[in-house]
Amino acid sequence: MSTTTAEELAGLSATTLLRFATAGSVDDGKSTLVGRLLHDSKSVLADQLEAVEHASRSRGAAEPDLALLTDGLRAEREQGITIDVAYRYFATPRRRFILADTPGHVQYTRNMVTGASTADLAVVLVDARNGVIEQTRRHAAVAALLRVPHVVLAVNKMDLVGYEETVFATIAEEFTAYASDLGVPEITAIPISALAGDNVVEPSANMDWYGGPTVLEHLETVPVSHDLTSCHARLPVQYVIRPQTAEHPDFRGYAGQIAAGTFRVGESVTVLPSGRTSKIAGIDLLGKAVDVAWTPQSVTLLLEDDIDISRGDLLVPSHDAPATSQDVEATVCHVADTPLAVGQRVLLKHTTRTVKAIVKEIPSRLTLDDLSQHPEPGQLVANDIGRVKVRTAEPLALDNYADSRRTGSFLLIDPSDGTTLAAGMAGESFAQTAQTAQAEPATDDEGWDF
Repeated sequence: MSTTTAEELAGLSATTLLRFATAGSVDDGKSTLVGRLLHDSKSVLADQLEAVEHASRSRGAAEPDLALLTDGLRAEREQGITIDVAYRYFATPRRRFILADTPGHVQYTRNMVTGASTADLAVVLVDARNGVIEQTRRHAAVAALLRVPHVVLAVNKMDLVGYEETVFATIAEEFTAYASDLGVPEITAIPISALAGDNVVEPSANMDWYGGPTVLEHLETVPVSHDLTSCHARLPVQYVIRPQTAEHPDFRGYAGQIAAGTFRVGESVTVLPSGRTSKIAGIDLLGKAVDVAWTPQSVTLLLEDDIDISRGDLLVPSHDAPATSQDVEATVCHVADTPLAVGQRVLLKHTTRTVKAIVKEIPSRLTLDDLSQHPEPGQLVANDIGRVKVRTAEPLALDNYADSRRTGSFLLIDPSDGTTLAAGMAGESFAQTAQTAQAEPATDDEGWDF
């Protein structure tokens, strides 16, 4: 069996898929930009375009309203706004794309969090006439909070300001300074007119002073890669395979999707939270034996030792095992209409593992307008972002969200009806606590023994 080298792994890590999200204030032109992007890249089917043309004529528009390609809800079309997250899939010869068109209203901040949580890039639109406003800063803060590695500032409606370079330069400078202070690692500013198609897919003849890429060119060329040789390897066990046939009487495999990193045959692994160790005896990928596998492949691992492993356990390299703890401190975005309060009983879902938990404390709520902290709010309501401290019934192995967006995130769920309450991101404070936390028993007032 051949062995995959580190150099080959680095080459394989370069993905042909880009996940990106759009965000912006109301009427900044997000849906029009997305529609223009799909239309000019020839990613719209004939019947879809015909339906948009018909809907546009019924509304009295002389030209097709490309925003209707993404604003699919009746309420969105009636109000001319985006409410839900609209996902679109398209491709060019250079790359495949999954696009999330997110709402701009303040009350739909939770929808932007949903759309941007898995994004490799965020496109933040700004109306050239209005410049950087409160909602622009809010979207930049959410992108920074979610660790989106690339941010594009699309200064839209340049046609309405006479394609003036100074207008674009002023907005780009202000936004770049703000986003950089938030910790956004890479910011690219592009002047566009989504309605006219300037610098969306084709370069604009009206802005010869701009020499950078178009929106599509940047999306096609932005580096989206991960060094698989240095990631923290993690495999959440989804299913234990035991066929118990005459051909394979002793077969026991642990199936799941690799959340991060790389696994190799012969590597020593640890099972969390039990802490038991073994070595990888084999890796099955789509029915074929391989000697190495990496994220996001779905595989079955065979171990040398017969140990107790079940759904929800986490397989990690023994030399790179995260600490386990029952005390979780994290930043959460509250997405439910019902509040999240101190003392509330919840379920915490981390990868394939779900455990009982209690909200012990809500130390602060983040005010996105000025990034100030409101201490001890007592509860979080819909669209709030704040810090929480949660005590779980069983130890969990969370990574720092900054190190792994997949294994550093979790959901808080209402145990009575299964409603998702909040999306959480384990922060540095949790990582520090986890190094010394011990699994001590605790009991809440209603008998949940932890």
